Amino acid sequence: MQQSVRVESGVGYGVQGADIHVFGDGVPVYLLANRTPPPVSDARFLRELPSRMLNAHFQIVDFTGRQDELADLREWRDKESRLAVRWLHGPGGQGKTRLADQLAAECTALGWKAVTALHGPGLVWPSPSMQEDLRLTDAAGVLLIVDYADQWPRSHLTWLFSNALLYHMIPTRILLLARSADAWTPLRATLANNQVDVSTTPLRSLPDGPAGRLEMFTAARNAFAARYDLQDVTRLAPPSPLEDQEMGLTLTVHMAALVAVDASAQGCLPPRTPEGLTLYLLDREHLHWARLYGDGTHELTPSRRTYRTPPASMERGVFTAALTGALPRAWAIRVLNSLQLAPGAEQVAADHAHCYPPLTPGPSNEAEHLSALEPLYPDRLAEDFLALTLPGHHADYPARPWACATVQELLTRESDGFAAPWTPRTLSFLAAAASPGRWPHIADHLNRILLDDPALAVAAGSATLISLADIPEIDPQVLQDIQLWFPSGPYPELVPGKAAIVRRTTCHLLAGTSDPAEQAALHTELAVSAGQAGWNEEALAVNEKAVRIRRQLALEQPAQLPYLSRSHSRQAIFLSHLGRLHDALTASEQAVRIQRRLEETHTGEAGDLAYALSEHSNVLAELGRLEEALAALEASVEIRSRHLETRDDRRSYAMALNNLSMVLGKLDRFHQSLEVSVAAFMIRKALYEENPADSLPGLADSANTLGTQMMRLRWFDKAVFLGEAAVHFYRQLVQVNQDRYEPDLAMALTNLGLILAEVERPDEALANAVESVKLNRSLASTDRTAYEPSLANALSNLGLRLSLQERMDEALPATWEAVQIHQRLASDDWDAFGERYAMSLSNLAYQLAKVGERQDALDTSKEAVVHYRKLSETNSAFISELARTLHSHARIRLHLHEEEDAVLQAATEAFTLYDKLAARLPEGFAAYLPVTLTTVADTLSVLGRETEEGEIRQCIENADFAAAANVLAAWR
Repeated sequence: MQQSVRVESGVGYGVQGADIHVFGDGVPVYLLANRTPPPVSDARFLRELPSRMLNAHFQIVDFTGRQDELADLREWRDKESRLAVRWLHGPGGQGKTRLADQLAAECTALGWKAVTALHGPGLVWPSPSMQEDLRLTDAAGVLLIVDYADQWPRSHLTWLFSNALLYHMIPTRILLLARSADAWTPLRATLANNQVDVSTTPLRSLPDGPAGRLEMFTAARNAFAARYDLQDVTRLAPPSPLEDQEMGLTLTVHMAALVAVDASAQGCLPPRTPEGLTLYLLDREHLHWARLYGDGTHELTPSRRTYRTPPASMERGVFTAALTGALPRAWAIRVLNSLQLAPGAEQVAADHAHCYPPLTPGPSNEAEHLSALEPLYPDRLAEDFLALTLPGHHADYPARPWACATVQELLTRESDGFAAPWTPRTLSFLAAAASPGRWPHIADHLNRILLDDPALAVAAGSATLISLADIPEIDPQVLQDIQLWFPSGPYPELVPGKAAIVRRTTCHLLAGTSDPAEQAALHTELAVSAGQAGWNEEALAVNEKAVRIRRQLALEQPAQLPYLSRSHSRQAIFLSHLGRLHDALTASEQAVRIQRRLEETHTGEAGDLAYALSEHSNVLAELGRLEEALAALEASVEIRSRHLETRDDRRSYAMALNNLSMVLGKLDRFHQSLEVSVAAFMIRKALYEENPADSLPGLADSANTLGTQMMRLRWFDKAVFLGEAAVHFYRQLVQVNQDRYEPDLAMALTNLGLILAEVERPDEALANAVESVKLNRSLASTDRTAYEPSLANALSNLGLRLSLQERMDEALPATWEAVQIHQRLASDDWDAFGERYAMSLSNLAYQLAKVGERQDALDTSKEAVVHYRKLSETNSAFISELARTLHSHARIRLHLHEEEDAVLQAATEAFTLYDKLAARLPEGFAAYLPVTLTTVADTLSVLGRETEEGEIRQCIENADFAAAANVLAAWR
């Protein structure tokens, strides 16, 4: 296999064996790259700027210490689970990157494929034409490492998690490196599917005892000394006491070792404090800039140019690079031009690239065009440099008068009003420098910046928002201003940051108010934000406080009852997300009870009662109590039908009708379901004709519902038309709002695939099934509770479609995954998921029989029949599925030549059930009568009962199913 990536203008990227996800403008969401060993670095290059030796990219120091953490990662790698995700978090400088790379090196040695993920919306590509072979030929497993994971928007991570690279039948591990665990909580709750093993591990400070730290210091000292050609360095002791709290970072211990070695080579004494280590290394940066500028014969490119940037200009350039990160060269020139640095932007960029060359340059003739402004490394040193350059500290380091103006210039919005693309990094680095225990004066700068433009914090993303909320010195007014700028609507990537800001402002505002109503409102807002972030336990706890306050208020102020009702409905939502469905039912019942009381006293709003009934019906439906859910919906519909004055009233009424039709359909009340569904469709069609802009979602919803109903009634032409219309409408809506409408598109694709299969369009049915699984897998990664059942349904459908095309090696894994998800869901709540589990078992049995797994096919098919028989005893709506499963069981047994009498019994029962169903709804079930009766005849043939077989086949030929029923009854 070969792949060619040709680029005439710009850069190109290609992969083999994996997916590429791109934005609409063609920018990749992320890049995947094979792990490469560290570069061989020239010792003279490293000595020029000692800080280079601290960059994990060069791996100057052999991996030392952290043996317990490495052993834990090995154990995680070697677990039996196929797919496992771990969030490894700790402060900057703790050694996360080096630990991850050591694991990657060991995995590579064991035959694993080690891959790194680079956040694509970053501004610099690793090379102008990047091609990665990610095929897993003979690979023992896959390790994917994602650095700065807390800086990725959650939606980008979920796209990464859906990459095909991660879904091969070999062990796969995803290691996410981050500074904190805040962004992990909502991500953990929404990972792709039930096979994901999730865990989190904090990378703690080094042990207080000097032994482990001394071992780490000694290894680093010896590695650095080798680059200086120093022979005997055993006399070089740590310049700072290793047991000090400030020496708890791996980076700080390495800094102590580096400064000790460099000071010895320079013939001077090292500083004695951790702060002094930082100042020493930054002084060496200044000295290097001065030496280059002072050496007029130093050649950057020997044949063409010399270094001509004064140290003051280089200092400001390095300060700027720390705030922007590496940029495409054209962007870097524009930034430097805005700062008016001598001797000009082009020269400063070129000289800066000599001091700080790109870590992953392209070919030598293209390197200078690839990127500029590579920042100072490691990040923690760059953060300290920013803090020391900005005024307000008391360290022995000169602050610069231009520093504040430079930050302000970089954060100035573009002419179109958008924040500069480096804004997330700029604010993130400043917030990290201001984190507790570091440089509190940076909070003053952040306060001034964000009081002037609080929306910048929102543009910076969740990781920065979380950091800002954790800084004690940030003005609460700043956080309140930021809160006002959060956009409405579903923005998953902002949810964790918003929740952190709301949590901090809520604590501040609660401390300043004694008004119970205001306290309840604050608790409610925090509960909603926490729930959106996936912090369901916190959301529940906070909402309980709101409920308690509202309940007390309602005793004295009846006007508070509507608020109490809404709080109970919210409580039901949070409890449902936590799997506490019966507690959720109690809460929703209380909401309905309050609204009923208000109705009796004529003090309530009809719309509030309809809302409470709707939420109550959702819980009832989840519990499988369909008759009660139906009653609640019918009451809600009745209320809505009396209030049709406005366009919104009609829209709500149509939605209630559509929901009612779906419950009726689940109860096998097809004609009534169809009647209600058509009524909803007609209202929505009229609304669409009046104003398409706000009515397309409703029309798409009705088309989707009506299409599936037409299929069940075997009106296939209408079903295909409506199913295709629904998919078409939802594709339009996804272009407008992907987060909101992608779940609906996934559902519509599944339904259309089922319809197309019925009309013998197998290739189109399969294509829809494949797309549905892909979308549902991505959606399940954003909300497991909400979308995992849909993923399982889509997988089951895909398995069936593949099996019908004899692609059994692909069909069985898909169906088996569906069975596993449904089994887990059903074990937690049989009423809600028992039918889906039985359905997927039936499909699996059919496929196992096709590949010759005789005993497994029989056992699985028997189990499906048992489950459907149990379901049909309590709900007649499942009789049709029992008939289908009995017939499938009969065909499997017949195919495997198993106990023909048992085959005859199952086939006969299936026909009898279908005969009763067809008497009630011929258009829905009459087509199954000749099919099941043929299985009866085939079984009689195998049994050698030729006379009886002839009778049955004559009934089939004459379509006289009443006579066939009489014949079968006579046998019994």
